[in-house]
Amino acid sequence: MARKRLTREESRDQTNQRLLEAAAHVIAKKGFAAASVEDIVAHAGYTRGAFYSNFKSKSDLFIALLSQDHQCVQQDLQKILDAPLSITDMQEQISQYYVQVYRDEKNFILWAEARVLALRDAKFRARFNAYCLEKCNDIASIIEQFYKMMGTEPPAPPRDLAFGTMALIDGMRFFNETIPKELTDEAAMHVLGVMFNATFFK
Repeated sequence: MARKRLTREESRDQTNQRLLEAAAHVIAKKGFAAASVEDIVAHAGYTRGAFYSNFKSKSDLFIALLSQDHQCVQQDLQKILDAPLSITDMQEQISQYYVQVYRDEKNFILWAEARVLALRDAKFRARFNAYCLEKCNDIASIIEQFYKMMGTEPPAPPRDLAFGTMALIDGMRFFNETIPKELTDEAAMHVLGVMFNATFFK
């Protein structure tokens, strides 16, 4: 059976996605600063021309990569909220989902690299901070929807809870990466679940 010929748009989307996947692998392995455009295109099987046909710069690609990860998280959470679940089951699934996010080693490294870069590069920091605030607002919207479904008021403003959620997961993961023998992954995820439930569902 003959393979379907891709349209120009489909081909561009495929190239874009392969470059993002290659960048995620290379940046997680080498770090943003050490990962060159040549490294990324070589891993993806393309040329520099293909890279610059899709992205203006390595920083532009990095922002797109972080945006893609965030959109996946938001879509997954929205599916939980839209599912015909009891409040109890929904609480459990949301809690378990954030524990799962905690275990996502590759994307944790990418976000950590982005924060380090933001500390050193003012231009990137402006783009990254704007995106982080957007991410915070998106999570706050999810939290607000959940409490409306429960018919109760959240224990703190949804945006504050969203900011705390982001900091909680990142902080737990950072300490567990840098002091690996003090807390097992299983213990860290259990503590994260306890803290998450105590904060959001008390």
